[in-house]
Amino acid sequence: MDVLDLARLQFGVTTVYHFLFVPVTIGLSLLVAILQTLWRTTRKNSYLRATKFWGKLFLINIAMGVVTGIVQEFQFGMNWSAYSRFVGDVFGAPLAFEALVAFFLESTFIGVWIFGWDRLKPSIHLACIWLVAFGTIASAYFILAANAFMQNPVGYQLNETAGRAELTDFGAVLTNPVALAAFPHTVFAAWLTAGTIVVAVSGYHFMHRRDLEVHRPAMRLGILTTIVGGLGLVFSGDSLGKVMTATQPMKMAAAEALYQTTYNAPFSVLTIGTLDGSHGTPIIEIPGLLSFLATGSFNGEVQGINDLNAQYQAQFGPGEYAPYIPLTYWSFRAMIGFGMLAVAMAVIVWWFTRRGRLPQHRLFWPIAMWMAVTPFLANSAGWIFTEMGRQPWVVFSLYETSQAVSPRVGTATVAVSFIGFTLVYLVLAVVALKLFLKFAKAGPPSEEDAIASSRPADPDKPMAFAY
Repeated sequence: MDVLDLARLQFGVTTVYHFLFVPVTIGLSLLVAILQTLWRTTRKNSYLRATKFWGKLFLINIAMGVVTGIVQEFQFGMNWSAYSRFVGDVFGAPLAFEALVAFFLESTFIGVWIFGWDRLKPSIHLACIWLVAFGTIASAYFILAANAFMQNPVGYQLNETAGRAELTDFGAVLTNPVALAAFPHTVFAAWLTAGTIVVAVSGYHFMHRRDLEVHRPAMRLGILTTIVGGLGLVFSGDSLGKVMTATQPMKMAAAEALYQTTYNAPFSVLTIGTLDGSHGTPIIEIPGLLSFLATGSFNGEVQGINDLNAQYQAQFGPGEYAPYIPLTYWSFRAMIGFGMLAVAMAVIVWWFTRRGRLPQHRLFWPIAMWMAVTPFLANSAGWIFTEMGRQPWVVFSLYETSQAVSPRVGTATVAVSFIGFTLVYLVLAVVALKLFLKFAKAGPPSEEDAIASSRPADPDKPMAFAY
């Protein structure tokens, strides 16, 4: 493997690893805020205990998300300095807003929320967690706006002398059609992820018949969130597919391994064929569905890989402009399939637990708990498809990935850093998983402890973090 391959592999590993925590942070912040709001409006201590319980698991996750996210910034200067020089003027603007506005909002008010339980007025304390939830969503938007420039560059001019893209319209960057379509899709995916986790953890306590008065309403909220997230993914995914076809038609063709331009293009749920995808044999095929996903019409035209490749060769010069087809084909289906599986399991759990029922089959809850893995697989597959489907471009139609790698970084340097980061991430994964499972199994605090740590503010008592 050369420097480019190793740099891409390292960035892929660290990005997918970081993205394991991002949807959980976005989704759980909202659910914790909802649970605390339910406690404030109903005065039921079961909601207070649920807020404390899920708040602790949320904090474990957000800490890991921050640590792993910092590494992403470092890599732009380590392995991708040529890319940083080319796109830094544009890419840096939304990232700066993410750090100065969204991340600052999150980090400030999460601290106030942690230490303010018995120091702040209840309404102010509740507002803190809602501000954290808003901050996580705002952070996602700025990151997606930066990424959208790589998918569909807008709001820039190319400085041929300096060899870089320069920002001319920040509003155009923030309102990039790809960002506007990807944002709701990402948020719904986060809700699906968080909802599935709540169902799985609550299911563990259902299996052991512990604290059902706390976990039953939490499970209901998790089921509702999962179903809403799943339905939202269907509609937002439809919108995103049409934007993707308009801006990156090769990616849509690669999602189906469609080599020839086709009207009434079918969508193959499953196929077998050669590794390069050029001679697939569909096993299950839905007529016209790919055309509908791409154009909104079952008879619409979907351009094929061969025609697009010839078009790009005429426009950009000789080369191969198609991504690795087996990866795009199967990651697209994994994204859809695992997401649908999570929703299906949430519906099944709802059906068998309705009206206070408790499933008796010994395999029911273990299966429900293992379903927590499915949204992570769907999220990872979706992210891989989004980034790999753009290849060979790092900025579509402007800058190829082979041009973006640092020119003075050797193979040995990248290999050592890749191995080092991977080992550290493995250790962090073990620590994070053990911590999460430990506190998830421990369950919520007792009613007495929850109430004692959440008494109204005492105006004569100094705040714990004031000096």
